[in-house]
Amino acid sequence: MSADAPQATARPSNRSTSATIPPFIIRYLIAVTDDLGVDLRPALAHVGLDETLLTSADLRVSYRQGSEVIRRALKLTGIDHLGLEVGARQHPAAWGLIGFALMAADTLGTAVETGVRFQNLSGAMVVWSAGQADDGFTLWADLPDPAVDPGVGTFLVQEAFASVTTVTRFTLGDFRPRRVDFAFPAPPDTAPFADLFRCPVRFSAPRNGFVFPAGSVRTEMPSRDPVTYASTLAVLESQVASRRSRQDLLEVLEISVAQSLPSVPTFAEQARRQATGERTLRRRLAECGTTYEALVDGVRRERVEQLLRQPELTLTDITRRTGFSDVRALRRAIRRWHDMTPLQLRGTVLDQDD
Repeated sequence: MSADAPQATARPSNRSTSATIPPFIIRYLIAVTDDLGVDLRPALAHVGLDETLLTSADLRVSYRQGSEVIRRALKLTGIDHLGLEVGARQHPAAWGLIGFALMAADTLGTAVETGVRFQNLSGAMVVWSAGQADDGFTLWADLPDPAVDPGVGTFLVQEAFASVTTVTRFTLGDFRPRRVDFAFPAPPDTAPFADLFRCPVRFSAPRNGFVFPAGSVRTEMPSRDPVTYASTLAVLESQVASRRSRQDLLEVLEISVAQSLPSVPTFAEQARRQATGERTLRRRLAECGTTYEALVDGVRRERVEQLLRQPELTLTDITRRTGFSDVRALRRAIRRWHDMTPLQLRGTVLDQDD
């Protein structure tokens, strides 16, 4: 990085993000809820997880699994700043090899750009980007799916900015952001936010943003080591290459469809986005044991289940938001997925949240 703050936005390489939640977030969530006297293990079992699985460095908790566990934790604890509590527990080692690379980076700005560059390896549920804004060098955290459960989305952004703050303080000592912006409304009690960030915190902002103090991106990292940094980056680059696999392709396409709803990109458009031919993309999907039509069906199914959790939405509303031609088509799809009516399914998903 140059002596001045970077002017160009640092974007993740290859794709936006993977629709998964890194297992360490769930592990820290369990630690926090244990301290609060809440047992999340039944919720883990309900989505097919257990603590033994969560110790695997290669495990990626699916969007559905992670959302269900987080939603249950929010319900049982009743704490609207739970994401802050989870993020504040973390340290660089929790981020694995990426955390090691950040500590070995030359400056804080280089560390931030490195984290953004290799975010896909962590499986983060937020899409990180960074660059120079009007208020200074800013780290943004966006949700890949605009229809993510509001409580889960709020948790994930809280956890993201709290962990950045905590890890930076672990490395640099007394660090305070210039300002932290949250796109969600202010909770009844904002004191936990002021206590953690120790800077102005703005709610209902246009975008989730973490603004660094002027000049702080040029701060030298106490543990900087050019040789270690370079060798660690080489390993990370190798991991990026190896992760361009079948599952990565499915995650990219799922996110693309989810972000486009109620419209659905044509197969030809998806091939163009992947910079490949339609025949090649169809073959790669076949190797994954699926088709584009089945993938779209799965994304719509998950979106319908999310929207049914909002009692104020009518079937017409859900039909419009999920791109079905009419309510009858939506009813047929729900019957095919769950062998029940929309009303029965709504009762089932709402009961799961109680």
